[in-house]
Amino acid sequence: MNRETVLENVRRYRAIASLCRQTAAFRPLQRWSLLEQAEEWEHLAVAELEACFEVCDRSSHHQRREISGKIAELGGLAYA
Repeated sequence: MNRETVLENVRRYRAIASLCRQTAAFRPLQRWSLLEQAEEWEHLAVAELEACFEVCDRSSHHQRREISGKIAELGGLAYA
């Protein structure tokens, strides 16, 4: 998952949500439906960000474990 792609998707989702809210201000009969749609788009934006952070957290955790293992190996070699 590319960070730039994720951020672009989030921008788009939030822009659509904003348009739904703006439209709701001028269409009282569809107001609740439009506000509900805006909320769904905002949830999509948050879900996209959360998924991105989970991937980033997992990869950084994996990298920390690899580095720790390499440091342990080097430490063992220093005492050999």
